Amino acid sequence: MEFLSADWLGTPAWFWLAFIALVVALTAFDLGILNKENKEMGIGESLKLSALYIGIAMAFGAWVWAAKGGEAGLQYYTGFFIEKALSIDNIFVISLIFATFAIPPRYQYRALLWGIVAVIVLRGIMIAGGAALVTEYEWLLYVFAAFLVFTGIKMLFAGDKPMDVAGNPVVKWLSRHIPITNELHGEKFFVRVPDSKTGKLVLAATPLFLALVVINLADLVFAVDSVPAIFAITTDTFIVYTSNIMAILGLRALYFALSAMVHRFHYLKYALALVLVFIGSKIFVADFILGGDKFPPLISLGVTVALIAGGIIWSLVKTRGDDAIDAAPSAH
Repeated sequence: MEFLSADWLGTPAWFWLAFIALVVALTAFDLGILNKENKEMGIGESLKLSALYIGIAMAFGAWVWAAKGGEAGLQYYTGFFIEKALSIDNIFVISLIFATFAIPPRYQYRALLWGIVAVIVLRGIMIAGGAALVTEYEWLLYVFAAFLVFTGIKMLFAGDKPMDVAGNPVVKWLSRHIPITNELHGEKFFVRVPDSKTGKLVLAATPLFLALVVINLADLVFAVDSVPAIFAITTDTFIVYTSNIMAILGLRALYFALSAMVHRFHYLKYALALVLVFIGSKIFVADFILGGDKFPPLISLGVTVALIAGGIIWSLVKTRGDDAIDAAPSAH
């Protein structure tokens, strides 16, 4: 009992163990039931599964609210909504990666699943490192805040430059140093194939493995924005990590619902840019205008949700005719 009540990064151990058990159960559910057979997930199934994950995340937030207080609950929901919105932007990149490596939809779910497992570990390392740094050097919060403001302003004025997946330095390095098959081998990441010189069987990576590697690299890039954003909301490591992971866990299901219509969310990036500017600015407002008082969590949540919802609604309104145009047969 002493172990369960022991302090882990400012939160009792049993909180962490309960969360880890939930993540393991959801991942096992994915691996053992949803991903038992390779099949393409339909939009209807994807939306239902997304609703399930969002419902679980919201219920977990209610538990955080009841167990740690209203302020912690509001901080969790703010972090969750920011990460969820950022994941929509991430979906465009993932879709581009799968298209580059010609991964059919029935194998995409497996790559996404193992990609999320890796993300859970990598985000944990990044957040633990960030928490240790912020605890030791509190002034780093101002660095995070300034970085978010700079990133948000940059996003507002940056053009839509496509990601060069094939030119990725890691992909080039892997292509030079390990054998890679030209074609897929089902859901396998590695297979044994005859060496072109010796004829002996050698272990070779498949394009599905390369897609998995690039997806994780892309997530690390997105984490550079999302992790500082949540640290700007709270320095409670438990809230930072759980809000991040609960949003990411539903990314697999959300991908299949939104990947076909990701172009409909063009204006969401501007809303996300404003969210980053707002989250970064409120640290300076709290310390230099409010005299060190905390920025009201309810206002943070309200502004965040309003900006994200506004970006989504405006995108859908402005692009409402795009699907009809794309679906129409071309004239000859």
